Amino acid sequence: MLPNAIWRSIIIAICLFLLSSRVFAADTYQLGLDSQVQDVPHGKVTSGQIISHKAFPGVIHKYWVYVPAQYDGSTPAAVMVFQDGGGFQNPKGSFRVPVVFDNLIAHKQMPVTIAIMIDPGVLPPADPKTQSPRAERGFEYDSPTDRYARFLIDEVLPQVGEQFKLTTDPNLRAICGSSSGGICAFTAAWERPDQFHRVLSFVGSFTNLRGGNRYPDLIRKTEPKPLRVFLQDGTNDLNNFAGSWYLANQDMASALKWVGYETHLVIGTEGHNARQGGAIFPDALRWLWQDWEKPIATPSQLPKGSIGDILIAGQDWQPVGGPYTATSGATVDAEGNVYLSDVSASKIYKVNADGNESVWIDNSNGADGIRTGPDGKLYACQNRNKSVATFDLKTKQQEVIATGIDQANDLAVDHLGHVYATGSATKQVWYVSPDRQKRLADKGLEFPNGIGFTPDHSQLIVDDMRGVNIYTYSVEPDGTLKNKQPFYTAECPYGQFDSGADGLCLDREGRLYVTSRMGVQVFSPQGPILGIISKPQGMSLSSVILGGKDFDTLYVTCGTKGLTKNNLYNFS
Repeated sequence: MLPNAIWRSIIIAICLFLLSSRVFAADTYQLGLDSQVQDVPHGKVTSGQIISHKAFPGVIHKYWVYVPAQYDGSTPAAVMVFQDGGGFQNPKGSFRVPVVFDNLIAHKQMPVTIAIMIDPGVLPPADPKTQSPRAERGFEYDSPTDRYARFLIDEVLPQVGEQFKLTTDPNLRAICGSSSGGICAFTAAWERPDQFHRVLSFVGSFTNLRGGNRYPDLIRKTEPKPLRVFLQDGTNDLNNFAGSWYLANQDMASALKWVGYETHLVIGTEGHNARQGGAIFPDALRWLWQDWEKPIATPSQLPKGSIGDILIAGQDWQPVGGPYTATSGATVDAEGNVYLSDVSASKIYKVNADGNESVWIDNSNGADGIRTGPDGKLYACQNRNKSVATFDLKTKQQEVIATGIDQANDLAVDHLGHVYATGSATKQVWYVSPDRQKRLADKGLEFPNGIGFTPDHSQLIVDDMRGVNIYTYSVEPDGTLKNKQPFYTAECPYGQFDSGADGLCLDREGRLYVTSRMGVQVFSPQGPILGIISKPQGMSLSSVILGGKDFDTLYVTCGTKGLTKNNLYNFS
């Protein structure tokens, strides 16, 4: 007798072969034995209702909960969430979740799993007699944001968890949907991989209904996540104003495969319906839950030309020092020691190359942006006295070099001692000469913020926090800025029109790193965005610097959470 694990692998291999076949006619998709009631223990389905108070205020959702017979409450059960729950819970419908789960769980082809099948929400009218309720499905499902994921995590799962013991292990949490419910499932896992690792999508709407067509591009650029993704579509799926569903699903699969995700795409001959999806549903579940005891891995062998050229696989953000009040600027000295400003506490901290932290300046006059110069000094924007000052790196002696710079945010210093500072609120960029003469260098950016020089100091770079453009200037010998261009374009979250670009730095190869709402965006010296390093969950990034003994560690400041880091390859 072969071990069960080997039998399971053989069965899954056969299923995948059959799933990949494209020779069947559209009318041959039939529900198999796994979708029929069998002589196995049967779970129970109960229904409920939830009124959202956070993600979708006032919106009412109906839901169903399937609990397998094998669940005894002694240990947490795996969880699988289904959008358009009314269709999935129907024991005589296309997918028949209760029936299929009964069979697969009994045959140990998936873990003991509680299914939460939830319908899209409805916003009731103020006056039901004269007004109609508003259907929320398109807004909830097609919006590529974390709102729906927050609804599940903060509201639905806790409510169901009051009755049943649900796992908090993302490896044992899956999410599924069809059509707009399919892209919704992917979005929830993409936005919150700390909560969901397994995605199942049938005829997913990865088109431009609300910006979901961006996903293939973002997948290729974003730091990989621990996800397993199953996709299904048909050659006769929709083709309309929003795009081609058939091509969009192929584009999704191609992007996922290129990065190295565990993914499988099944193409059939059907249109925008559940005929094929229902027929292959049991096999798709087997693939999705294969070897569920083992954690789903984050892609590690990233292709050349991807963000893998920068990141070391498997490295994650780690806290350094703190807690702080409100960290902002970060800089590094010639030895790789990192300095950061805690604006509210009016302190500057030093983190040496070994990671040990100490207070370096106890009263910085509210220093915000900071930068070390070639003269052995640390330059700082001091908002309390509207000035730019220096601190000697050895003696810590302070000297004010320019005054009258209102709301100075960040600054940059070149090898000749030219200083440029951004006045964010005043929409100005200031210049301070080596002999301490101040003049206006540029104006007109909506919110100039992060600032820095290219490695050869010939170009100054300034980002606009309330826009998408990052500007370059040619630096003349007398400090004059010329040839202003929006050379880089930052990515924005869906529905927002400003990138949140804040602090920036460059590596020795001229790659630009910019903190933003989406994480640390990395640009090539030629301008295109190379990748996005995901930010620590729930944190806002303010500044970034390369430090450490070999200048191969990326440090970012994250508000009150302090400094975190992620090891990078040595660029030398």
